[in-house]
Amino acid sequence: MATLSAYSSPPWQNSNPNSDLLSTQDEIDSQAHPPFESQSNDSLSSIMPPDPDLNPSPNPNPITNYNTSISSPPQSTSTPPPISLLHLSFNQDFGCFAAGTDHGFRIYNCDPLREIFRRDFDGDGNSGGGGIGVVEMLFRCNILAIVGGGADPQYSPNKVMIWDDHQSRCIGELSFRSEVRSVKLRRDRIIVVLEQKIFVYNFADLKLVHQIETIANPKGLCAVSHGAGSLVLVCPGLQKGQVRVEHYAAKRTKFIMAHDSRIACFSLTQDGQLLATASTKGTLVRVFNAADGTLLQEVRRGADRAEIYSLAFSSTAQWLAVSSDKGTVHVFSLKINPGSPGIDRSQSTDEPNLAVTLPASSLSFFKGVLPKYFSSEWSVAQFHLPEGSQYIVAFGHQKNTVVILGLDGR
Repeated sequence: MATLSAYSSPPWQNSNPNSDLLSTQDEIDSQAHPPFESQSNDSLSSIMPPDPDLNPSPNPNPITNYNTSISSPPQSTSTPPPISLLHLSFNQDFGCFAAGTDHGFRIYNCDPLREIFRRDFDGDGNSGGGGIGVVEMLFRCNILAIVGGGADPQYSPNKVMIWDDHQSRCIGELSFRSEVRSVKLRRDRIIVVLEQKIFVYNFADLKLVHQIETIANPKGLCAVSHGAGSLVLVCPGLQKGQVRVEHYAAKRTKFIMAHDSRIACFSLTQDGQLLATASTKGTLVRVFNAADGTLLQEVRRGADRAEIYSLAFSSTAQWLAVSSDKGTVHVFSLKINPGSPGIDRSQSTDEPNLAVTLPASSLSFFKGVLPKYFSSEWSVAQFHLPEGSQYIVAFGHQKNTVVILGLDGR
């Protein structure tokens, strides 16, 4: 059960969800890059309080490394305390990302990499200690959804605070009986994910329009479409390995038994037509037609178990990127479309992979003789990162680029 509180100002004063809060991306001359060149930024320089003597200009080359550190502050006479990252998330078009810290939140532009603005909460007598565990952007709009987090949260972790950056304050809140795991925003909806329930609100007046029960969902897994069409929402079902797809325009619910193990991660294309899923085994990634649940393609990350942190489609659904705790980001080629005939799901289990067209193992001609592992479809590109940190991945706006963010600040 949720409780809505509106503050003294009109709920959406000065705030058209379609308006721009942030400046548009700088125009950068087109440059030729090898396929899938990683936009590798060694660290997020402006996660630390800036040195007033420094005024760096954006580097025109989006591939150049930015060699700075978030682990230690800039040298100055008064050293501010180090900042800890609690949360990272891209906005809906992957042009920006938000960072929640134990002192507030920051908004960054991806290409070129630069901090756009920050809001630091020092904690006064009327509020908490500044920790923000969830920050959800709405494209480049002035409205954000934030949730308190960390050892000393700014707001209760049971509340979603609606932040208007034109006013630099919260203009409303949604309160719940348990901790908020994640929040998703569309121009017409606010989706709040709890451990075993999801609430869907109308954006204009914050009225509850739908609620969904799920299996235990401590990660707050949820994905929504962001195209001009109607809302498609994906969440865990009520069974292990099951995903639920809500098609709001058709008023139809589709359940897909995606894996034998628990769901670890999933991603939806912007138009809501394709769904990629991974299980807690982390060996296979499956791509489904979100409308009818048909299995369209299956790719193999590896043979050993891994925790999948994120999945991301390219804007044209030609590529799929996967990040895991192995410190490697894989990019797979997708040769499918939502109208493609499906793969026979009965031939596959969560361990062996199906023989698909591209790119397969060199032993694929032994199909039917050797285990299906040897005819697996593997990634076409890999990026190797230091192990021990959680990474999320997205495709950049420059052609054949990948943006990777790490909770270690890289």
